[in-house]
Amino acid sequence: MSGKPFRPNSIDEHIGQRMQLRRIMMGMSQKDLAKICGVTFQQIQKYESAGNRISASRLFELSAALETPVSFFFAGLPGHIEREPRNGHLPKTHLRDNRPSDPLGKNESLQLINLYWKLPNDEQREMVMKMLRALNGQE
Repeated sequence: MSGKPFRPNSIDEHIGQRMQLRRIMMGMSQKDLAKICGVTFQQIQKYESAGNRISASRLFELSAALETPVSFFFAGLPGHIEREPRNGHLPKTHLRDNRPSDPLGKNESLQLINLYWKLPNDEQREMVMKMLRALNGQE
């Protein structure tokens, strides 16, 4: 170990955001998830904020606790990773995406879908759809 403080990269941040999204989608608190995984809720906070990097074994455990495949945490990442050489150290990782953006790969889209299906009845869902169509000039 070099003694340098941990600096999250964009992949760590993405995985933390996806973890938080899935936890919220399941209606689970950080404390609930921490209890299932046998860690403190502060550790869950650090994972979600990318303050701590998630090991492969912990990610596997989180996927089981959150009832989702491990691949869920990587969904939405671009297909290309650039490496920037650094003087004698591991290269710094940057994400670069040349593909058009997939709206279903975004956390905001998944939150919208989750909230939509939590509406109590078909009438309210239809009202939301009418509003979205009107805002997009489709009505």
